[in-house]
This record gives sequence, C-alpha cells and structure tokens, in this order.
Amino acid sequence: MFDKTKIKFKPFDKKVWLATPTMHGEELKYMQDAFERNWMSTVGENINEVEKMIAEKVGCKYGVALASGTSSLHLAIKLAGIKLYGLPDLCKGTLKGKKVFCSDLTFCATINPITYEGGTPVFIDSEYETWNMCPKALEKAFEIYPDVKLIVIANLYGTPAKIDEIRKIAKKYGALIVEDAAESLGATYKGKQTGTFGEYNCISFNGNKIITGSSGGMFLTNSLEDANKVRKWSTQAREDAPWYQHEEIGYNYRMSNVIAGVVRGQIPYLDEHIRQKKAIYERYKVGLEGLPIKMNSYEECSEPNFWLSCMIIDKEAMCKQVRDEHKALYISEKGKSCPTEILERLAEYNAEGRPIWKPLSSEPIFRSCDIITKDGSFRAKTNAYIVGGIENIGLDIFERGLCLPSDNKMTVEEQDKVIEIIRACFE
Repeated sequence: MFDKTKIKFKPFDKKVWLATPTMHGEELKYMQDAFERNWMSTVGENINEVEKMIAEKVGCKYGVALASGTSSLHLAIKLAGIKLYGLPDLCKGTLKGKKVFCSDLTFCATINPITYEGGTPVFIDSEYETWNMCPKALEKAFEIYPDVKLIVIANLYGTPAKIDEIRKIAKKYGALIVEDAAESLGATYKGKQTGTFGEYNCISFNGNKIITGSSGGMFLTNSLEDANKVRKWSTQAREDAPWYQHEEIGYNYRMSNVIAGVVRGQIPYLDEHIRQKKAIYERYKVGLEGLPIKMNSYEECSEPNFWLSCMIIDKEAMCKQVRDEHKALYISEKGKSCPTEILERLAEYNAEGRPIWKPLSSEPIFRSCDIITKDGSFRAKTNAYIVGGIENIGLDIFERGLCLPSDNKMTVEEQDKVIEIIRACFE
C-alpha cells in the first residue's frame, strides 16, 4: 500500500512531463527565413528541404510534407483504395463496402482515415513481444475474411512490429500494407528504417513526437507517380490549367513552409533525441528491477526509437482495478498495484504518466467492428454458455500497462524520483 512517508522529497516544483518538444534554436532561423522571404504559405525552401532530408534519412525515394500524420494516413489509404478497387463514384469513398485489417492497440488516428474512405476496420490483436499487430492473429483474420486486400499496421510507442512475418502474410494473400510509423521515426528493423516497409508509409511531427514541427506529417513512397498524386490531392487537386480546374476531390493538407522550418531545424537532432530516449528507457529498466513489472519489449532484430518508455504489471501483482468509460477505481493492496494507482501517485508528485492506448475495438464507436485474435474472433465469446474464453492480448496490455514520464529533458535525478514513487506503490 502506498506510503508517502517513505518518499524523501516533496512534489516536483517543475512538472515532469510525458513528452514535450525539445527545441535547439536552428528552428527559429528557418522560420525567420520563411518570414523574411514572405514564404508563409504551403510552398518554399523549407518544405523542399524537409522532404529531401527525411526521404534520405528514412531511406525512401520520395517524401510529401503534409499538415499532419493523420492527413498523410488519409491520403495513403485513399491511394491504396484506388489501387485496389479503382476510382469510386463521386461522394463515395475508395473503400466503401470494404473491410480493412488494422492494428487494434494504437491511437485512433491510425484507423479513422479508413472510415473517411468508407471502409470498415477489422481489428487485429497484439502480441506480447512488441505489443504490435500479431502475425498469428492476422493469418487467422485472412482465414475468416479472405477477400480483404489492405492492412494498416502501426509501430506502437516507437517499437517496430514483426514486420517480416506480417509482410509474408500480406504477400501470401495479395494485400497491400500502409505503415503508420508516426511514433517510430528513426527506429530500425533488421537495419532498415521504419517508414519504408509498406507500399505507402506515414510519419508524424506532432508536438510530442521524437522530433516535431508543432504539427505536420509526411507521406513516404518509392513511387514518383504516387508522390505526385498525393502532392496534388493535398493542394485541393488543382489541374494544370490557367484557371481553377478540378477533376478530383482534393484537400487542404499541405504542410506550411513555417512549420517545415521547425521540422528542418529538428532533423539534425533526431539521433540525439533517440539516444536520450533510450537512456531513459534503460534507467527505468535498471531502476525498476526486482518489481513485478516488465518494460515494453522489442525483438533483438529491431532498435526502437524509445519514444515512450512503458511498463506492464505482472498479473499476480495487480490489485483490483475497475474501469468504466470515463473513470477508474481500485483497491490498494500491500505488495500490489495497478496502472490507475501509479498514475495517480505520479500526478500527486507533479509528474505526468498516461494509460496505454485503449484498444480501438473496445471504443464505443467501433464496437460493431470485429476484433480477431490468434484464436479467432473475440466478439460474442463471453456468454454463460461458452466454457473458457479467448485471450485478448491488447486489452490485457491496456489493463496492466502504463506510459511513464519520458521527456528527454528529464534529469537523472527527476527520473530517480519517479522510480522511487513507482517502487513505493508496491510496498
């Protein structure tokens, strides 16, 4: 049971954040340049340089700078829909009436663009080794829905998924992959950067990401034709004519040259940020040794960017915890704890943690959509007439896991105090 008297310090005077932007000064130089040249729109040198620099860093041929990671995902999914099913009728999405396999344990931005294009998500459960899409569950999903031709995978918290296994299954069934690498910029799988493993790939420069523009995202591809199509769509799909001529529906999705200036100034510091994030992860791993917890894991063949350090409590060390749609309750027990208790204690000491992403299949808006585990569909398997049950790994990670303060400006002393708070929760 938590005992404040065992902690030898007062709450942090300055809040210890989960993850915040880390500025270096060069960002302002490029923003000022955009101002002085009056390139305050969606064209300019900053945009051109950011596209070139990120494509070179990731290892793909073309990048298209967009307003957000979500807009990048939307256009990637739209492009995939047209490639798979052809041009839709006006006012109908490219995936209307089609199912799409997608990661369940991720932020809703990964999935929402499927619905923008009229598709229906079919959620694929996670595995414990990376917390990402489970290849066994994906294989089971194709057995149940053999006509599906699109897979959207996310690399959770900066950790690459079991990419080779997923790509092998996609090839077997003739499916395309959209890789959501929004959280994993700079992470590698078998020596290759994430953001290169799908037909279409997406990254984010949101304010809490490993590098940031305050907002922004990028579409990545090896196809010049596809890059140009996305570039066209992102600027309202204007045709090459002296007047405003439109033959397709377009979007106002292009990145601002000012935002691009911030990203341009951040790119040289990506590797430094990753080193800082990894050091935080390693200190948590050592500092929490002996507790009934595990850190978010990854395969030996991959190197995450360690965007967020997370932990999961052993089942036998969980105190009783109940969550509804908006609140959580728990009963504190000696030698045990739960995510709610730890997050509340961190907040008391002015430190920010966060629950693991809630599996999207359990969100109210998506409860009519199927969720496939390695043992089959998880839906309607809990009534009194069915003995046993099906394990939902993503839901289990959500119930037992939490994200720890991972800001790369956090000092070693601050992190040591966070570790002390967590340890006290289990005493």
